[in-house]
Amino acid sequence: IGFNVRPESKGATLAAKEGVDVRLYTIIYEAIADIRAAMEGMLEPTYREQVHGRVEIRRIFNIAGTGTIAGCYVNEGKIARSYLVRLLRDQVVVHEGKLASLKRFKDDVREVAAGYECGLSLEGFQDIKQGDVIEAYERIPVMRRINPTPAGRDAPRPSA
Repeated sequence: IGFNVRPESKGATLAAKEGVDVRLYTIIYEAIADIRAAMEGMLEPTYREQVHGRVEIRRIFNIAGTGTIAGCYVNEGKIARSYLVRLLRDQVVVHEGKLASLKRFKDDVREVAAGYECGLSLEGFQDIKQGDVIEAYERIPVMRRINPTPAGRDAPRPSA
């Protein structure tokens, strides 16, 4: 990173040969903004959950070769095959995972809206009971930001 300077020709050639990114600035705030953006890109995102629907299990079907299928009613929102799900029994999370199948009558469907019935099975989990509730949700990444504190404005000043 350079501010109000130009690299020597040997230095520029060596940087290009070694794959070093040389950035030159004449305005200090552009340099600070680029460095902040690079640092923010290195931060791992945090995730927030967005609940899309709640499904009540009304009946259990044990099908040979397939496993346990839950006959459900979508109470709120919708459930989609792409969503993550958590199984709640007496308001306690028993299992978190993905749907193995989602059907409406005998047809595979991508999603089922509130007010409709569906059949579903969970990936890697068979202990489903009548009265359990399935919550469908997504984990949405939220990019973390670095709080801007430009030098000279809000920065603490040394006491004299």
